[in-house]
Amino acid sequence: MNTPICDFVNVYSKRNDIRLHMPGHKGKGALGVEALDITEIEGADSLYEANGIIAESEANASLIFGCPTYYSTEGSSQCIRAMMQLVSIYAQSRGEKPYVLAGRNAHKAFHSAVALLDIDVDWLYSEDMQNYLSCNISARELSEIFQKCEKKPTAVYLTSPDYLGNVLDIAEISEICHKNNILLLVDNAHGAYLKFLRPSKHPMDLGADICCDSAHKTLPVLTGGAYLHLSKQVDSEFSKQVKNALSLFGSTSPSYLILQSLDKANVYLENHRERLVVFALLLGVLKNHLIENGYELYGNEVLKITVQTKKYGYYGFDFANILAKKGIVCEFCDPDFVVLMLTPEIDNLNEIENAMLSIPRQSPINEKIPAFVRLKQSISIRKAVLSPSESVPIEKALGRVVAITSVGCPPAVPIAVAGEIIDKNAIECFKYYGIMKCNVIK
Repeated sequence: MNTPICDFVNVYSKRNDIRLHMPGHKGKGALGVEALDITEIEGADSLYEANGIIAESEANASLIFGCPTYYSTEGSSQCIRAMMQLVSIYAQSRGEKPYVLAGRNAHKAFHSAVALLDIDVDWLYSEDMQNYLSCNISARELSEIFQKCEKKPTAVYLTSPDYLGNVLDIAEISEICHKNNILLLVDNAHGAYLKFLRPSKHPMDLGADICCDSAHKTLPVLTGGAYLHLSKQVDSEFSKQVKNALSLFGSTSPSYLILQSLDKANVYLENHRERLVVFALLLGVLKNHLIENGYELYGNEVLKITVQTKKYGYYGFDFANILAKKGIVCEFCDPDFVVLMLTPEIDNLNEIENAMLSIPRQSPINEKIPAFVRLKQSISIRKAVLSPSESVPIEKALGRVVAITSVGCPPAVPIAVAGEIIDKNAIECFKYYGIMKCNVIK
């Protein structure tokens, strides 16, 4: 496995040419990486018109993942928007308006995509939907929904794994989708590593048609590095459109530092499987020790430890602060959960275990999560997002229509979707999660 992007940049950085091109630092600066930070000079290829070193590196990634794979330097957010553009093109080629059934815990990048592309959306809610971050839809539930649909969707869009570490049964879901001639799209941002488990649990190996991975979340890749994968079954349909779809939402100045990171990861991933399998076993032992000592964990994702902190006697924020004082910084916390993301780059599991076991168990906190209820959609997501808006205190938002959603990452999942009417239950949810203002339509 070669590294064509890295090789080119390394050679160029040593030539000491006078750089009369972007970036403005001219290869010099305080960070120490500026010599490797280039632009689309002769020989460097171009991400969205790739036919040289970038195309060669993407071909390497495609061999590793076993399907056509394309790079993003703007995370899975760019890939999600590109996926929706491909769905839009596909629907229009069939003389249809694009229509998607989507898990309610979709990332905000999905919301912006359907707004910009004017895609119709109906939300999927699982029978046991206990919070807004998880939508554990089953193949059976999806099959029943298909039977009741007046109009079959163009695609189903699901998030797996979700932020709390729930992994859906993509194999069964894909079978149901394909029986109904419906595309399956998976936001696999948290699951790039699933390819390297034994056996693979990656969505592309379980029947997904298109999916995205945030390489930077679980692989040794710089922040922003991501993959967009197509199945071989849809490659002939989309291969000529995928670069255009990515470029529609991407910068014309993609980061060559991130591209080098993705390029170098191909060498790393060639031998990643054995290391990951061993680490997963060790992490499984750690999780069992935590459970034996009174912890209750949530989700079924291999590389996440999601603690249900209130059952251990702490609010999630307080538990995360205790860990921080012990030198352990969590990925995400809210009143109920603390999420820890691990990879084989972590070589001190014993330190993590000792720190967590040193936290004394307290009496459980019995405060319940506010019921997650379906809100009434007043206008389309597109119309709401593009409407004039104002920010109001949440106490004054009753009966107002949600405008463009402003939610940070993590978790980047809105409680109320653009176009929905805010009711009392929604206000309770907002307050519970510490959200004191909301954008509403003027």
